[in-house]
Amino acid sequence: MPRAMWKGAISFGLVSIPVGLFPATEEKSLKFNQLHDEDHGRIKYKRACAVDGEEVPFEHIVKGYEYEKDKYVVLEDEDFAAVPVESTRAIDIMQFVEMEEIDPIYFQKTYYVVPEEQGVKAYTLLRRSMAEDGRVAVAKVAFREKEHLCTLRFKDEVLVLETMYWPDEIRASEFEVLDKKVDVRPQEVQMAKGLIENLTDEFDPTQFKDEFREALLQVVEKKVAGEEIEVIPEPEPTKVVDLMEALKASVEATKKKAAAPKKTATRSRQKKAAAS
Repeated sequence: MPRAMWKGAISFGLVSIPVGLFPATEEKSLKFNQLHDEDHGRIKYKRACAVDGEEVPFEHIVKGYEYEKDKYVVLEDEDFAAVPVESTRAIDIMQFVEMEEIDPIYFQKTYYVVPEEQGVKAYTLLRRSMAEDGRVAVAKVAFREKEHLCTLRFKDEVLVLETMYWPDEIRASEFEVLDKKVDVRPQEVQMAKGLIENLTDEFDPTQFKDEFREALLQVVEKKVAGEEIEVIPEPEPTKVVDLMEALKASVEATKKKAAAPKKTATRSRQKKAAAS
């Protein structure tokens, strides 16, 4: 098992469950280095001091907060450890909510929360209780020198923690272009709904893949092998003259493709409706 990036406990009323936090995701994009175009030498960045211009070894770099222009107060590790909030030592559950109440815009990064051996029973109790009620926990936790708002939910047998942005970190969705008055005909709405219905299916993440990454890797492999790279010309931008005609064409194009998945999704919705 990999090492936990944070260790603490889930605080659930008077119950304390010792746990470790593990990253649940990883990016698979291709990594590139910056090179000098003449000799392909690696471009390296130096940590230089703005005062004397000297390169500074990592062990001599400290954290400073700028409280006035060019004036800093230095914080040591013990200063962060002395912050008087409970979330530095525990994932503090504050309330339980329905998942649908939380806008996905708040979510940041996902972690697995794994219990220590002595906390397995309480962990299992929390999992079963949450699973039966279908709720998620809203909590606070502090790590990497920041307090995070977060949610706790169960995925299969493991508890998943998702860090969230604070409300004042979400930018207002104010755009002048959206204030423009637009007349939408009922026929256009119905046609758009038909297109949406044709494309509706149950979500299966395994049917999606990063085609750009795969194609880019093929380009890299061809260049390594010394093969010539064929440049594909960009398609001419499609000019939509009539929105209604574009909707009609889209609906027709998706009818056959949507037939089978549509039945599956409909059966699923019927089962959910019957269960409720």
